[in-house]
Amino acid sequence: MSNLQDKTLAFIGSGVMAEAMINGVLSQGLTEPPRMIASDPLVERGDELGDRYGVRVTTNNSQAASAAQIVVLSVKPQVLPVVLKELEGTIDPEGLVLSIVAGARISVIADGLGHRAVVRVMPNTPAQIGQGMSVWTATAQGGDDQRAQAQTILRALGEEIYVEDEDYLDMATALSGTGPAYVFMFMEALIDAGVHLGFSRRVAQQLVLQTLQGSVAFARRSGVHTAELRNMVTSPGGTSAEALYQLEKGGFRTVLSRAIWAAYQKSKYLGELSSK
Repeated sequence: MSNLQDKTLAFIGSGVMAEAMINGVLSQGLTEPPRMIASDPLVERGDELGDRYGVRVTTNNSQAASAAQIVVLSVKPQVLPVVLKELEGTIDPEGLVLSIVAGARISVIADGLGHRAVVRVMPNTPAQIGQGMSVWTATAQGGDDQRAQAQTILRALGEEIYVEDEDYLDMATALSGTGPAYVFMFMEALIDAGVHLGFSRRVAQQLVLQTLQGSVAFARRSGVHTAELRNMVTSPGGTSAEALYQLEKGGFRTVLSRAIWAAYQKSKYLGELSSK
């Protein structure tokens, strides 16, 4: 029996990631649709989720939170201060608050809600198909049962890693949370290059998607360092060596590192905004 079976989950903010969590929990049979509440200011969005998943919907955040034992904060960082004031005093004293708000520190959420059992998570978009990567941490006041509930939810979305230090959450935001955007841009550039060479876009896309999927699967299975894998396909004086030389010459590693650092700094800045 799932440790969520007798719990009601309320999602405060019902965007893409909230829907991914709803879909993941339901598809794994961890609870039933009537046990889930999606709160969103847009009536149309609520109707969409209600029709698609059979969950309860509302535009009243306080009403949703007060009816739940697990409250998922999935709003934009910029509106978090308003939402925290709205929800203060409505959380079940024995309940769990799980936040996926980028950059928002646990202390800000705990103080704003007057509630100490808080889990902070950085998921990513592949969670929509059960292939996500979630990094999370929790307050000391949360019990083992509440941590287990959080872990159950996150495992329904893909893989999860627990960290003791909350600072790792901002790092995860920059690396795995934002990571799919880097990968998608890389894929787009490869496909466009294939079209430039003369492939149809359909064929170029098939070549790129399978190449990336196969490369990831091979890297997981081999268990060797990525540099060694790269060397395996880089013959001296060959095509790979020439291509990699151009990437290095163009500052590929440096630009990517700078991008990730910028995302990390932005995550910390958004956390500062949410605390004001």
